[in-house]
Amino acid sequence: MSTDTAPRKRHFSMIRDFHLADFLTLANGASGTAAIFLSMDHVRAGSIGKVYAAGIFIVLALFFDVMDGRVARWRHQASVMGRELDSLADVISFGVAPACLGFAVGLTGLLDCLVLLYFVGCGISRLARYNITAEKMSEEAGKVTYFEGTPIPTSVLLVLAIMLLAWRGAVDGALPGGIVSLAGWDFHPLTLIYALSGSLMISKTIHIPKP
Repeated sequence: MSTDTAPRKRHFSMIRDFHLADFLTLANGASGTAAIFLSMDHVRAGSIGKVYAAGIFIVLALFFDVMDGRVARWRHQASVMGRELDSLADVISFGVAPACLGFAVGLTGLLDCLVLLYFVGCGISRLARYNITAEKMSEEAGKVTYFEGTPIPTSVLLVLAIMLLAWRGAVDGALPGGIVSLAGWDFHPLTLIYALSGSLMISKTIHIPKP
């Protein structure tokens, strides 16, 4: 009988170690993943409602991202595990998901994809740098006092812009700015907003006070 219960206890031990804030962080990541699924479904079915739904899930991910921090501070349960979970969830919800949504609405040229990959890479780098600088700041000042570069959740602004374009019917073949040819490759100038967003994330000159 003991041999049956021991594996079961080990199986659930990690879940038992999670705090309430960690479950909110997982909800953040799950919402971002749902947005990715819906973006793919728009490519498959061409339903504009999927674009709206994907955008709503990314906004919902932002809600969970804000709440997990507040709950962790309220319950005094901030941990290294929670910080790593938060970074991984943010990469999905505010890096990969917005890039997938951009691809889904028509940013599909080779150069477009390279810019989207750049955007995701900037988001990953931004989070990795924050984890390092946050630890250093906490040792020196007792807490994190500012963000270096724009936080990755600011990509929600891109998502809201895409939802607005979808509402106006300006997606897929009707994207603003049309298509230009660069070195024989098609490129949508609209993709530059992703390049700008990614560049602001990795900027070392932008310091944003942390509330």
